[in-house]
Amino acid sequence: MTSIIIGLILLMLLAYLGWSIIWIAPLVAGLVALMSGLDLLPAYTETYMTGFVDFAKEWFPVFLFGAIFGKLMEDVGAAQSVAYKITSIIGKDRAILGVLIAAAVLTYGGVSLFVVVFAIYPLAIAMFREADITRKLLPPVFVLGAFTFTMTAIPGTPQIQNLIPMDYFKTSPTAAPIIGITGGLVMAAGGYFYLRWRQSIFTKRGDTFTEPNEGNEVKEINKDELPNFYLSFLPLVIVVVTLNVFDWNILTALLVGILAILLINIKHFKKFIPSINGGAKGSVMAVINTSAAVGFGAVVTAAPGFKTLTNLILGIKGNPVISEAIAVQVLAAITGSASGGMGIALEALGDKYYELSQTSGISAEAFHRIASISSGASILPHNGALLTLFAVTGLTHKDSYLDVAVVGLLIPTIAEIVSIILANMGIY
Repeated sequence: MTSIIIGLILLMLLAYLGWSIIWIAPLVAGLVALMSGLDLLPAYTETYMTGFVDFAKEWFPVFLFGAIFGKLMEDVGAAQSVAYKITSIIGKDRAILGVLIAAAVLTYGGVSLFVVVFAIYPLAIAMFREADITRKLLPPVFVLGAFTFTMTAIPGTPQIQNLIPMDYFKTSPTAAPIIGITGGLVMAAGGYFYLRWRQSIFTKRGDTFTEPNEGNEVKEINKDELPNFYLSFLPLVIVVVTLNVFDWNILTALLVGILAILLINIKHFKKFIPSINGGAKGSVMAVINTSAAVGFGAVVTAAPGFKTLTNLILGIKGNPVISEAIAVQVLAAITGSASGGMGIALEALGDKYYELSQTSGISAEAFHRIASISSGASILPHNGALLTLFAVTGLTHKDSYLDVAVVGLLIPTIAEIVSIILANMGIY
């Protein structure tokens, strides 16, 4: 088990230093294999690559369609139209709430997390400038709105973190609605009031809005050029309704959403091919990053020490949802990927947890929702989405990570604990 621990620490350290997960994952996997007594070449060409390819085969279509859907929403101005309408209703005095809700609505509607950041950032800058709020709070607001409750907790979300558990627990996207809504409220309300408190602290210090650095400037949004809000909002509704009400496959739901964007915005047809190409390219990088983490997990699970680690996790006292939550959260945190860490944990232990759901009296739906919530409670400094967010906003860990950790790690962990308590009470 020592080799696994060393490998996980090394992977986290190198990722924190900015090294790409694409090449450090197989490198560190090779080190784990050597220290565990496995043959190096088969560990890479067979074990690692099997884990890598299996995840890509299973989830690349979702990454692809989701990225194209989001990129089209951004490029035709639909995402900005939805965000602008929401924030204009809420008002400049509640800029944090406006950006938070706009990010949450887009994420719940199926727009990928990365696209949400790019689409809303110019609007967020304008609102924070007008309200004179420090830009240091931008990353935690984005994290709260797009990386937490709408990604993992709210029933029916089309984000991949809510879809992965379905295969293991034979559930639907709306699994465990009471747990999901309760956990979502803990994250949303807790995070929002924390950020408002932090805003007051910064303002008292005289730490208010400053213009973005060179390279992170934004183009001002012209509201008169934005498409109709109701037509812009329609594709989001279509994805959520077809997925949850009509019980369509996520690929079909996203495809219909894409077609709706194309039809509604036919006058922007010249943007379609570049947008689709851009979304497709973005999806490749996203799925490769995640698959690289899963491939590393495949080598870890093949190491002899993994059985000891598994026994330790499964041997945690209390109901099995506790060990599931810990396994998913720890692996997601270490790999820097919510979906990648969850994929590793459930690939290794999902069958056992499903069996336990049939014998422990705890619903498989509860296992689904807790796995999803736990995967999101994992934002360490090397998290891939967080590094992208800092790059877009021009801010650093020193500027914002403390607040990111509270809304993206601490409060979601509290929501995770509340969810476990509900599951143990038979409420889901």
